[in-house]
Amino acid sequence: MVVDRTKRSLRALMIGVLLAVFSVAVPAGADPVGESPTAALERLAELSRKSEQTTEALHNAGIDLDAKVEAQRAAEAALARDREALAAAEAELAVFRPTVDKLAVANYRGARTNRLFALMVSDSPQQLLDQMSALDVIAHQTADQVAGFRTASAAAAEAALASERSADEARAAAEQAQVVRDELQRQQSELEARIDEVLAAFADLSAEEKATLAGAPFPPGFDAEKILSSLAPGSGSGALQAGMTRIGSPYSWGATGPSEFDCSGLVVWAYKQIGKNLPRSSQAQAQGGTPVPRDQLQPGDVVTFYDDASHVGLYAGNGNVLHASTYGVPVKVAPMDRMPFHNARRY
Repeated sequence: MVVDRTKRSLRALMIGVLLAVFSVAVPAGADPVGESPTAALERLAELSRKSEQTTEALHNAGIDLDAKVEAQRAAEAALARDREALAAAEAELAVFRPTVDKLAVANYRGARTNRLFALMVSDSPQQLLDQMSALDVIAHQTADQVAGFRTASAAAAEAALASERSADEARAAAEQAQVVRDELQRQQSELEARIDEVLAAFADLSAEEKATLAGAPFPPGFDAEKILSSLAPGSGSGALQAGMTRIGSPYSWGATGPSEFDCSGLVVWAYKQIGKNLPRSSQAQAQGGTPVPRDQLQPGDVVTFYDDASHVGLYAGNGNVLHASTYGVPVKVAPMDRMPFHNARRY
């Protein structure tokens, strides 16, 4: 995503060291980064939490931008179709215009084309019949031309209005997309600044603090093999099985695997392994699928946390969640009650 290769390499090296020192379990109610017995860890937890919120907001803005760009394309396509329809209507109008123009000129000059005029100028009954017959033909043809002109005029006017509306919609869609692009750029810059803060705070940690932060890959008493062997067939269980193979993978902002992840990226990757495409942000994941009450969770259900649904993981059974929690903490299984529950969805 936005983090440059130098920072990514630095993080990979540091995380490699951390993977060798899993230790201290985290008490209930703590933040997902783990225990915070020192001011340095508390500060890192705060910075990491803010960076995660910004990351997920950035993902959400990306989804919004995709929708706005698609709306813009649809509006521009409609505009192109309406302009084609307008051109066709104007061409049809042009077919009838010469006749209508001639008729208008003739009427202006006082041309007489009615039956009374034919009677007055005829020298014989046969001539009268011939002239009246000719007038009928002319009148019929003129009526057809005038009717065609009116129909074409109405069609052209309607096409012009449709073209104007679609032009306005295309313009509005383009403006909305630009607003989202600007917001995306702002959030991207904000995330880069937050990442720098997290990296600096992490560098200030002692070796003991880094080990505490990393924690253990599983909570006490969690039997991963038993959990996986007991899974019933299903898309959720398949996603969890895939996700469990990523235990120990480092956290990286904006990453969707296969070797590094952020929280929503891990969920996207796990479900992708079973052929399902989930939305990119935790907020969007919290809105898709089917709602599931907390007391009816099944392994593989998507669980989101915090009021803004800015963190997400996969339910791993026995009140635990598999997640990519934050920088400095590898992908792991942790108790759900360490974080404020938001909702759960089944895909």
